[in-house]
Amino acid sequence: MTRNRQWIKIVASLVVCGSIGLSQGAMASMAKSPAPGIHVNVPVKINHAKVVFNMDHRAFVGDTPVGLKYMEMLSHRFKAMGVDGKIIGLFQGQMAYLTLNDKAYDAARHVKTGNPYKPLIAKLMKNGVDIEECAVSMKGHHWTNANLLPRVRVTTGAVIRLIQLHQQGYTEVDP
Repeated sequence: MTRNRQWIKIVASLVVCGSIGLSQGAMASMAKSPAPGIHVNVPVKINHAKVVFNMDHRAFVGDTPVGLKYMEMLSHRFKAMGVDGKIIGLFQGQMAYLTLNDKAYDAARHVKTGNPYKPLIAKLMKNGVDIEECAVSMKGHHWTNANLLPRVRVTTGAVIRLIQLHQQGYTEVDP
């Protein structure tokens, strides 16, 4: 990893740390007006957005995966701003285990806690975020569809899916 990319990840993590504590109300007010003392020179207004979160590497703030928190914040932000948005969380590689049900999670992670990310993933799905798992990652770990959380969709392969989504106009976020 290049030094610049490391710094970008550090800065992004700090931004997430500062943003995690924001309530939906705070995000809604930020969408309407900036905080006192801040003058926005480049206001952003979008009507429609399609975003895919490429969940392929470990990035945490404490015990919380950065990508899951970004998806949650963006879905709230879209709602607050009235954006017609579509968000997909595409899990693969190092982060593939986040979509496992409790029994499979315990076996894969060698714990007896169940999947601690299950409530956040369920909340994301309830808010309209699609969660997809890579079949190639599943095959490599000897997982089946029965090992996944309810409503997680399985895609042929994450890389080919990213190509397809780019061709469909999705913006890729790599948290």
